[in-house]
Amino acid sequence: MRFIFKGAMPALLALLTTATAFAQEDLLKELEQSSEKEPAYVAQTFKGTRLVNGHTVETVGKGTLEFIFAHRFGRLNQGLYELFGLDDAYVRLGLQYGLTDDLDIGIGRSSTDKTVDGYLKYKFLKQSKEGVPVTITAFGSTTYKASPRETDVPDGFERTDRLAYTAQLLIARKFTQNLSLQLMPTYVHKNYVALDEGDNNQVAIGIGGRIKFTRSVSVNAEYYYRVNPAGNTAYRDALGFAIDIETGGHVFQIVLTNTRGMVERSFITETDGKFFKGDIHLGFNVTRAFQLKRRQ
Repeated sequence: MRFIFKGAMPALLALLTTATAFAQEDLLKELEQSSEKEPAYVAQTFKGTRLVNGHTVETVGKGTLEFIFAHRFGRLNQGLYELFGLDDAYVRLGLQYGLTDDLDIGIGRSSTDKTVDGYLKYKFLKQSKEGVPVTITAFGSTTYKASPRETDVPDGFERTDRLAYTAQLLIARKFTQNLSLQLMPTYVHKNYVALDEGDNNQVAIGIGGRIKFTRSVSVNAEYYYRVNPAGNTAYRDALGFAIDIETGGHVFQIVLTNTRGMVERSFITETDGKFFKGDIHLGFNVTRAFQLKRRQ
């Protein structure tokens, strides 16, 4: 028996060693397969955080501060006396900061109606190569309209009447490397509206997209259809086109649009130009990113 036991020991040890090796190999294969199953997210659905006047699904990333300078001239059909709108200028200065890779906070000030705006963007769903078909970002903003002066407002007008709120879902899909589309259902609430400014609560559906022509140049388009405009309002649907040019750390956009507004309350509900009648504002958006925190 002792002889049999001594002869069986090497065979038993060899069997255990082989079994352990196979088990380790199977475990490594399982780990590799599980890592391969992690979603591969689609990157750069759009080049920047702005489509034309409105936002894209993109966020700036954790620790990144983005400076935004937006400019709109007057209408092209103002003629030579106004140098086709170049004598007029409307600007917005803004900052957007990434609290996380998917959560941004922003603030800005527009010369149009002397408006101050603040907003949050949260990307809660990401398009992946195998799985989720779209990217969805929630957007919410508050604006304070400082114009007109306190001495020029009607009796009973309160400071809270200057406030307006916007809620949006930005739903986008990158179909190919050269084509991305975005849907923007939007709700705007104004605490106060004049008789010709529509309802306090307004709903709009925006649609837009980009076509990429080269590695650094693309063309964007954006249109907002107002679902419930009041019958006596003089306002129009906002339409805009932009040429995106990416140069290093910033994106430069050349804009043609029928609105001078650069925040949602303004360009969605208060656009007064007819694009195809020549009420077109030439402008540009310039964004520059600064990395304030080292990414890990």
